[in-house]
Amino acid sequence: MATDKNERIAIDRLHLGTMGWSYSFWTGTLYPPELKPGEYLQEYSKHFNSVEIDSTFYRTPSPQTVQTWEKQVPTGFKFAAKFPRLITHERMLRDCRQQADRFIATMSQLNDKLGPLLIQLPPTFTIKHFAQLQDFLEDLPTGCRYAVEIRNAQLRNENLWHLLRKTETAMVLINQSASGGVDPATSGFVYMRWEGDRRKIKGTLGKVEVDRTEELRASTQAVRTFLDRQLDVFGYFSKYFSGFPPGDVKALQAFF
Repeated sequence: MATDKNERIAIDRLHLGTMGWSYSFWTGTLYPPELKPGEYLQEYSKHFNSVEIDSTFYRTPSPQTVQTWEKQVPTGFKFAAKFPRLITHERMLRDCRQQADRFIATMSQLNDKLGPLLIQLPPTFTIKHFAQLQDFLEDLPTGCRYAVEIRNAQLRNENLWHLLRKTETAMVLINQSASGGVDPATSGFVYMRWEGDRRKIKGTLGKVEVDRTEELRASTQAVRTFLDRQLDVFGYFSKYFSGFPPGDVKALQAFF
């Protein structure tokens, strides 16, 4: 019985979902045909325990919208959310304290349903911008979890790992299957994203376009390793991974 309890605790640390939920092309597969768009989130939360909000990348939502989201999902559900592109892409983390504070305060209205906040940096954010990243992370208010997605290889050096550990910020892991060399866990949680190739996959057909079973099987070991270390794991699938993110989540869940 003790083993079963420990396994249950580990699984409770696993938060899996998709990147967004407002997709009408999931009607008939995930969503019943009679469902209205305003009811998608509530139905989504019956199947998965987390979601990455993509719309916050374009603008900070209104407090009323966030409060509505909070009421539509059950206890234990977690929302991850991207920082607005005004902060990450346009201002490149500089001179945006007011906007960042507003975003964090707004998303904090999700209360205990708030998961990590994602700082997704553009490829043009290079090593010459490192000081801006350092200032931004060190100035963030405590009480929230933060994750950074690096898209420029220049930034991946020991200074970055030191900064992330110092500020307890998670490094976003892309299509993670195995870890070697530097420990990829820089915080008390791990943020994983399974992306794909939008040049090859439409992602709007409401079905699997490419079989990713073997990649998911390989990812399972990485996830298990993090869970065994008592780290919370947040993982999200893009519609460009296999073409059908809900299927990807359920396929990964089936390995546990």
